[in-house]
Amino acid sequence: MATSTSDVQVEALPPALDSTSEPPTIFDGTTRLYIAYICPYAQRVWIARNCKGLQEKIKLIAIDLPNRPDWYKEKVYPPNKYPAIYGVIAYYIQVPALEHNNEVIGESLDLIKYLDTNFEGPALLPNDPAKREFAEELLSYAGEFSSGVIGSIKGGTYVGAPFDYLEAALSKSSDGPFFLGDFSLVDIAYAPFVERYQPLLLDVNKYDITSGRPKLASWIEELNKIDGYTQTKVIDPAEIVANIKQKFLGL
Repeated sequence: MATSTSDVQVEALPPALDSTSEPPTIFDGTTRLYIAYICPYAQRVWIARNCKGLQEKIKLIAIDLPNRPDWYKEKVYPPNKYPAIYGVIAYYIQVPALEHNNEVIGESLDLIKYLDTNFEGPALLPNDPAKREFAEELLSYAGEFSSGVIGSIKGGTYVGAPFDYLEAALSKSSDGPFFLGDFSLVDIAYAPFVERYQPLLLDVNKYDITSGRPKLASWIEELNKIDGYTQTKVIDPAEIVANIKQKFLGL
């Protein structure tokens, strides 16, 4: 199971394709991961790809979400091909998508499991049955975590409950700083959202998510030592905060 990704290669990131961009030759045998740099759901799969060492096997294709190419909607990921879940707004519905074996697969949690199961590289889930059961419990909560934070901000209620849940979950691990001890798909599932909510809550609520939560503070610190994750942090936090405030909070 992966505990370090310090040897993850640094890659040149492709420019985002917009409505003027020509399509790739779809279903030509190339495995492609379609993402948007701003999207936390796409970032999950991008992290998993990096941590599995699949940069040479899975080509990264970035999409400009506000100005998506028509060919992407028509040929790769038609609208409503997959259901919107966990309160995801339409802005994010069409990424990520994986083009593999002449099929297009979507939904970020399914995709990180798919990459771990169907591609070579370090395992991102343990073999221990109890830990795998705990992993499923935590992955099942991921949607509620995200919607809970946004809902609390919009409703003016206590925003700390979702982070209390994470602190309690991290406290159950005695063999490492991550949710299952070692770095895993569970950490990948939560990382992009904590990355966004930490500066957002400081900005909107003047609320520090790590205050009184030493396990969460340590988790964030250790997470930022994982190259496969840090190489996906390409959007300035101020831009992330502005994007969420505009699209989710109407601010």
